[in-house]
Amino acid sequence: MEVIQTNIPGILIIEPGVFKDSRGYFFESFSQREFDQKVTPILGHSINFVHDNESMSSYGVMRGLHYQRMPYTQSKLVRCVKGAVLDVAVDIRKGSPTFGQHVSCLLTGRDEEGVKIAEEFAKESAIKNLL
Repeated sequence: MEVIQTNIPGILIIEPGVFKDSRGYFFESFSQREFDQKVTPILGHSINFVHDNESMSSYGVMRGLHYQRMPYTQSKLVRCVKGAVLDVAVDIRKGSPTFGQHVSCLLTGRDEEGVKIAEEFAKESAIKNLL
């Protein structure tokens, strides 16, 4: 797993190790152990993901910015399994030096990378047709 830092602390690009051969490919989509080893030192604290959600959106759908307030905040690990999605995270932390700034990342079913979004960030996804 490779971890790429963005210009906003708390938003990371996660690229899993992918093993490809003539049959196809295999990768571990999430490992708490490896996540703790590689992400916790960057963030300065650990994250324990407690549930996994999946959604499907029709072509052209824009889901809008959404977030949870304390004490219900959630960190997110986002990836696209089919098609493409433009995922956007906006820093809405009051007093943050990057308040109002955003990171956008095009995720596709053709690559396996994901985006780690910290708590207290608003997240939006727009579905694109790249096929």
